Amino acid sequence: MEIKQAIFISSAADFKKCPPPKYPEFAFIGRSNVGKSSLINMLTGKKELAKTSSTPGKTQLINHFLINQQWYLVDLPGYGYAKVSKIQREKWNKMMKGYLEQRETLQCIFILVDGRIPFQQSDHDMMTWMGLNDIPFVIVMTKADKVTQRELMQNIKGMKEVLKVEWETLPHIIITSSETKQGRDQLLEFIENCL
Repeated sequence: MEIKQAIFISSAADFKKCPPPKYPEFAFIGRSNVGKSSLINMLTGKKELAKTSSTPGKTQLINHFLINQQWYLVDLPGYGYAKVSKIQREKWNKMMKGYLEQRETLQCIFILVDGRIPFQQSDHDMMTWMGLNDIPFVIVMTKADKVTQRELMQNIKGMKEVLKVEWETLPHIIITSSETKQGRDQLLEFIENCL
């Protein structure tokens, strides 16, 4: 798939205020500072489409981008950021649950996992919740260029061992790097096959 057009459509603090569910949606979610905005920009070939920041938790809303007039790329707020207040966290949970459980055009979630570090509890909790709610997802390992191949494989192995306890069939995993564009073709091919 070639991305010829990527247009920002809207930001919403409530899933009910998202654009009309006219197109299939593919959403990106991950812990704060996992490199989500950089990955979205790399995927679409537009450097400033999603706002990147050195401050974790920059994305606070559900952001919709229309791709090739065919499907929505949805940028969801990051989770697991410690400096967020309890009230903010509860607001986030309500917004995300509403979107993830009730958005009828949602095809798949890409859960971004930092390839540089061991598997985090917040990522595990998110995957478990998705599984319990029958929401299809793919694991996207980010920042593959920032770690040795050996360390990356070790972190993936550790993640698989944790998931094997609960999952009969492990979720699909795509390894990516926003710097080298590794995984771009696989991600776009996956989306194209779903369409």
